Amino acid sequence: QVQLVESGGGLVQVGGSLRLSCAASGRISSINIMGWYRQAPGKQRELVARIGSGGWTGYANSVKGRFTISRDNAKNTVALQTDSLKPEDTAVYYCNLDTGLANYWGQGTQVTVSS
Repeated sequence: QVQLVESGGGLVQVGGSLRLSCAASGRISSINIMGWYRQAPGKQRELVARIGSGGWTGYANSVKGRFTISRDNAKNTVALQTDSLKPEDTAVYYCNLDTGLANYWGQGTQVTVSS
């Protein structure tokens, strides 16, 4: 069974930074996509950033130039460096693992940006 555990959320002021981390455990295909999604109150969950096992990356337009996703394939971990945070970045951030056959989610970590 695959499990994802996130860490690194918290409260930060506008313009600040946070680093979110996610560790995956269990039987994991070496070919997969790991990513971060977020869900703000009253809104649908949305993609923030994704990274393939080969290293390609994709970002939502709203975070391009401010967020950076990275991964360590040997450790099955993915990180999201969030810089220049804005109040609209406030949300629960979820780690995702897509193997092509199944999707797995972490429990979520709260990011709150105060103005």
